[in-house]
This record gives sequence, structure tokens and C-alpha cells, in this order.
Amino acid sequence: MDEKPLNLDETPAPAEPIPPWQSSAFHKVFIGKEGLRAGWGLLIFFALLAAIMYGAVLLGDKLHPAASAGAKTASESIAISHILVSEYVLFLITLLVTWIMSKIEQRRNGVYGLGGIRKLPRFLAGLAWGVACLSLLVLILLKTGLLVIDSRLLFGREVFRYGAYWLLGFIAVGLLEEYLCRGYIQYTLSRGLAGLYQWGFKTPHSATLGFWTSAVIISLLFGLGHRSNPGESPVGLLSAGLASMVFCFSLWRTGSLWWAIGFHSAWDWAQSFLYGVADSGVTVPHHLLATHPVGRPVLSGGSTGPEGSIFIVVIVAIISLVIYLTLPGLHNRDT
Repeated sequence: MDEKPLNLDETPAPAEPIPPWQSSAFHKVFIGKEGLRAGWGLLIFFALLAAIMYGAVLLGDKLHPAASAGAKTASESIAISHILVSEYVLFLITLLVTWIMSKIEQRRNGVYGLGGIRKLPRFLAGLAWGVACLSLLVLILLKTGLLVIDSRLLFGREVFRYGAYWLLGFIAVGLLEEYLCRGYIQYTLSRGLAGLYQWGFKTPHSATLGFWTSAVIISLLFGLGHRSNPGESPVGLLSAGLASMVFCFSLWRTGSLWWAIGFHSAWDWAQSFLYGVADSGVTVPHHLLATHPVGRPVLSGGSTGPEGSIFIVVIVAIISLVIYLTLPGLHNRDT
């Protein structure tokens, strides 16, 4: 009997193995509708951040063993060089880790807060409002007799020299704290919580709820993170938490961190250099004016500085109004 010729068209092709990242089990655990699940993204982010920072500390110990070995007491002033080096290095590490996460998640790096088309104008506006609002708080304390200016400490070229040094230092502080707290972490936590709200309540406002829930969580942690500062007080912790919420408000209005970075930098600069008051209990060297608080700490701020005064609540309300009136609404975001 003749054999029937083999019809290759009828021969079933061998099944190709399904890559693990395309399997349903993998997708369910690690991948959601928007890519890598927020929880895993945050875990990878913190792991990379910790590993790179640990490596940077080890490298710093090798390069400057004497500086690392010298212990600092809570009453010691912060050196300008320490802020300029350490804060910028930490910011660059945060920038690097966020860039890595943008590649892993295949997103534009700008969505994490440093994007937008009006970076410089927003940053400069934040700088101006930071000095203005801190000056208003200091003026209130001066007019109520809760703060006294003792003397002027710097003259001539030293004013511009140290003013520029400290401005560079506090811009580093603003960049680091805003991008670390309200950059990738804020974006990803908001995304994850929005997914939970959508899954649990099927609400069209899941993005809004996710953003503000994450803002509250981050602001609570930001406020509590100031507990280790020397001279910190309960009102000072409240002040830090409220400031975080205000910065989240500016992020919500504009979609970027540039206004908050400018405001944060200028606020700290005006406290520490311009008026020479304590900032969360820390007084820096080479400031322009010498001052001291008078009266009950809850009113004057005491050793915490103006941020420890209950008048900070009024200032926070004014800052919120400034953001509402001067920054575009949600529908005008440029990122």
C-alpha cells in the first residue's frame, strides 16, 4: 500500500515556550495594567537607593576617613562644605535611581516631578515666595515681641560670599528632599493607591484619591522624620508635615516640583542665613543677623525657630492661597 505523502501544512507546529514575563501567573503577581506594580516598583527603588548610598558611604570613608571618624554633637553647626557635598551627592544618587526606574518601567523620567516646560520660571517664583513668606512670619514674631534682632554679623563682601554659599547649599537641600519625597515615591504610591481605589470602589476619582492619600502618608512620615533634629518641638513636627502637604499641593496644581524646590530652598536660606534663626533647632554658622526668641516657645518657636511657632499655621494657609492663585489648575498641567 502506498504511503500518503506528508502534508507539511497539516503538521501542527511545536508549541513555543511562553516567556515567564508573559505568563498569566507572572502578570498577576508583578505586572498590572500600567506595567510593573507599584509595590514592586517601590521595593526596587528603595533597594537600589540603599545599595548605592551604602556604596557611596563606603567610598566616602575611604576618601576621607578623618572626616567620617569625627563625631558630631547635636549642638554643633552644620558646615557649608558638608551640605554642598553630601546633599548634592545624595540628590544625584536619587536622580540616578529614579532614572533607572524610569527605564525599568518604560516611562518618561519627567513624570516623576522634574519635567514640565516652565522649569526656571516656576523655580524662580518659588524662590521669591519662599523668602517673602518666611519674612512675613519673622515680621509677625518681631512685631509681637516674640523675636529680637540682636546685631548684624556680616558686612561687605562676606554678605554676598556666604549668602551665595548658603543659597547653593539650600538649593541642594530643596532638590534632595523634594525629589526624594515627592518624586518617584509620590508618583508610584499615588499610582498604586489609585489602582486600589479603582478596584475597590470603581470610582472615577481614583487618581485624585490616590494622590492625596499618598500625600497624607508621605507628609506624616516627612513630619515625623524631623524628630531627630536637635531642638525640634511638636509644633515644629506639625509645621514640617503641613509644609509637605503644601508642596504636594503645588505638585498637584502644576505636575512638577520646581516651584516647591524653589520655595523650600529659599525658605531654609532665609531662616538660616538671612535672619539667623534656628531651622528645626539647627543654627548654621556665618549668618547675616543674630537673633533670639522671647516668650513661650509655642508662640515664639523657642529653640526650634520660627517653624515652631503656632503662627506657622497662618503662614501655611497663606502659602496655600498663593499656590491656588498663582499656579495653574489641574487642567493646565504642562507635563
